[in-house]
Amino acid sequence: MTACIQSGIGFEACGSREIVARFDGGTISSDGGAFLLRQVDKRLNLLPRLAQCFLDGRNQAQVDHSVLEMLSQRIYGLALGYEDINDHEQLRKDPVFGILAGREELDDPLAGKSTLNRMELGAGAKDRYKKITFWKDALDELLVKVFIESHPNAPVEIILDVDTTDLPLHGKQEGRFFHGYYDNYCYLPLYIFCGEHVLCARLRQADHDAAFGSLQEIQRIVTQIRAAWPTTKIILRGDSGFCRNQLMSWCEDNRVDFVFGLARNQRLRKIIGAQMHEATLQWKQTGKPARVFSEFDYRTKKTKQGGWDRERRVVAKAEQIDGKENPRFVVTSLAGEVWAAQALYEDLYCWRGDMENRSKEQFSFFADRVSTEKMRANQMRLYLSTMTYVLVSGLRRLGLKGTELAEAQVSTIRTKLLKIGAQIRVTVRKVWVSMASSYPWQATYQLVWANLRC
Repeated sequence: MTACIQSGIGFEACGSREIVARFDGGTISSDGGAFLLRQVDKRLNLLPRLAQCFLDGRNQAQVDHSVLEMLSQRIYGLALGYEDINDHEQLRKDPVFGILAGREELDDPLAGKSTLNRMELGAGAKDRYKKITFWKDALDELLVKVFIESHPNAPVEIILDVDTTDLPLHGKQEGRFFHGYYDNYCYLPLYIFCGEHVLCARLRQADHDAAFGSLQEIQRIVTQIRAAWPTTKIILRGDSGFCRNQLMSWCEDNRVDFVFGLARNQRLRKIIGAQMHEATLQWKQTGKPARVFSEFDYRTKKTKQGGWDRERRVVAKAEQIDGKENPRFVVTSLAGEVWAAQALYEDLYCWRGDMENRSKEQFSFFADRVSTEKMRANQMRLYLSTMTYVLVSGLRRLGLKGTELAEAQVSTIRTKLLKIGAQIRVTVRKVWVSMASSYPWQATYQLVWANLRC
C-alpha cells in the first residue's frame, strides 16, 4: 500500500479502488450526540441554577460571554472528553458547542481559553482581570437540591455513603502534602453519595485523616434533607476511616443510624477467637473459604483523645481464606432485630463498594485535574467535574431507563451516545444535524431521546 499527499489531498491505494481524501466535507463535528445532554439540562434546570451560584463583577455592558455560557461551554466540554481549557481555542468555533452554550449567533465564537481561565481562577478579591467568583455554600446546596428533586416522593430510607480518594499533585500547589499511604503528594477530597447522586465534593489537604471535616458536611446535608423529608430514615455508611466517636455520637443524638468499618486490633481478634477456630475447621473440611459471624457490645479502653464514650454494637466476620485469617469488624447503631449480623455485613455494609465505582466515575470528567496554584481554584475545577457528572448521571437516570445502557459507566455513555459524527448545516430558521447513517446504536439513541422528551 502506498500513500502520498498533494495539495491537501491524500491518495491511497486500497485493492482495486483508489481512495481520495479531501477536507471538503463542510462543517462536521464528532460530538453530534451531545444534544441529549442539552435536553437533560432542560429537565434538570442545572446549568442556569449553577450560573446563579456565581458573582459576576464585570461591566455587563461590555460582556460578550455570560457566566452561563462559559459554564455551559466548560461542562459540556468535560462531558465530551475535552480535558484542557486549551481545547476550547478550537471548540469555541464549533457550532455544536455554540448550540449547547445557547449562542444565538453561531458565527460568533465562544469564550477563549484566557476568558475561561479567568472564570476558574476568580477568588472574589478585587482584581483587574479575575472579576468572577463563586459561592461555595450555594454550590453545595444545589448538589443536595438536585438529589431531592430526583424523587417524586419522600423515600422511606436513604443511605449516605461517605468516602475519600486521592488526587495526585505534580507541582507546587497550595496545601500539597506527601501522603505515605498513597506514596505521593496529593489532595484528599471528601465525597458523599446517595446511590448515584453526589451530595458533596469537598477538596481537602492530605495532612489529615479521612474523617477530617466530614461531620460538618454531614450535618449540612442531613439538615437540608430533613427540611424536605422530615420522616425519612437516614443511614450513614463508611469505612474505618470514619469510625470516630464524635461522628458516631452526633449520629446517635440526631436520629441518624450508621454502619462503619472498625479497624482490627488484638483485643478484637481475641474476642472472636472461638469463631475464628470454627471458621478454620470449616475451611479444613471443605477446602473453601469459610465465614462465621458474631456480634458483641464493645467500647475502646481509652475514653479521651477520640476514644468511645459508650458501648456500641460490633458485628464481626471471622473468615478463613486459603489458610489465612481474614477477620473484619463493623460498628453500628442498627439493632439486631432489624439487621442480623450476617445480613448487616453482607447486604448493607459491603454494598458501600458501589460508591467507589461512583467515585471513580469522577475521573472520567477529569476531577483529578487540580493543577492550579490555589486550592480555591482547584475546588472550582472539582465542582465543574462534579456538575458534569450530575448532568451525565441525569442522562443515565432519565434517558437510559429500559435500554441496554441503563447501568453503563459514564465513559461508556460518552463513547456510545455522545461521540457521533455529524454534519452541521445552519440556515436562517433551522440547524440541521445529519448524523452518520452507519451509527450502530440508532434505535437506542431514539429511545433515549423519547425518554427525555416525556
